[in-house]
Formats: sequence, C-alpha cells, structure tokens
Amino acid sequence: MQEKDLIALYFARDEQASAETYRQFGGYCYTIANNILGSEQDAEECVNDVLIRLWERIPPVRPENFYGYIAAVTRSIARNRYAASRTKKRGGGEVALALDELLDCSGTDDVEQETDRRALGAALNDFLGTLKPDHRKIFVQRYWYFCPVEDIAENLHLTKSKVSVTLMRTRAKLRDYLKKEGFL
Repeated sequence: MQEKDLIALYFARDEQASAETYRQFGGYCYTIANNILGSEQDAEECVNDVLIRLWERIPPVRPENFYGYIAAVTRSIARNRYAASRTKKRGGGEVALALDELLDCSGTDDVEQETDRRALGAALNDFLGTLKPDHRKIFVQRYWYFCPVEDIAENLHLTKSKVSVTLMRTRAKLRDYLKKEGFL
C-alpha cells in the first residue's frame, strides 16, 4: 500500500490504517525506539504509542513524507520515554553517548533543546548536504537513529575504527561549520 493510500485510511478513520502502518513500518519504528531506549519491551510499547499518536494527529495533519513523519514521531516518543526513565544520566545508553559526542558542537549543555531550534535544524541540513554520501550515512545513522558504532560498521561493511574516525572528523567539520554560521 502506498503512503497516500495509507494516509487516506487515516482520514477516513478506518482502523485498518493502524494495522497497515504496523505491518509496513512497525519494524522501522521498533529499530528507532530500541536504539534510543535499549529495551525491547520499552521499544514495543513505544511502537504502540506511535500508532496511537498517528491516529490522534492524522487528521488534521497530512504528512507529505509519511516515512519521515513516522520517524520523527517515533524519535519524539522514544526520547520522551528515555528522559522520563532517567532522572539523571546513568550511562550505558546509545542516546546519552551520542548526545555527549555532539555536546562540544552545540555550545550548550542541553543538546536536545538546542537541536530543536529551527535555525539550527536548517544549518544542520545544509551541513549534511556538504558531506560525501557515505559520511552522511554514517552521521545520520549515529545521530538520527542512535545506532551503535558497531552496527553502523556492520551495516556499511566498514571497520569500527573507520566509522569512529569518520564520526570524529565529521563532528569537527560540523563544529567549524556551526562556528562559521554563528551558532557557536
């Protein structure tokens, strides 16, 4: 089923919309949530929360890119669940590790708040457009999907060292880019 047909089911308030969304995107949502939460049970609950949120928000929202919209909803729910489950950073999770890696690029102690600002988001998108495709894939997998370095290396058939060095160099380029754009 195509995305436009799926969205039409939501607008028709057809309960099949949730079932079809789960069938097509359940694994995708689960992977995002599990990378953030690090718990299979929490990730499964997060996927259910995503389905509820989609049902509540569509309509009136009509996403132009359903794939991107569902990823954003999943990340938001998973991040909120992650924050609620940890009153202070206790280590061990990919989210905390990935955000710590970006901390020196943000100019603030609250990376999530800073990255939500619209202007910074536009600058990040522009920066991503300057990267080589393989470097962009590595960066997005790490900092959008919160994939562990080992998984990125395996997915892209690279060594862990290659991924780590690429991330380090890309963060340095990002830091320089954000300084040039006036964010730091």
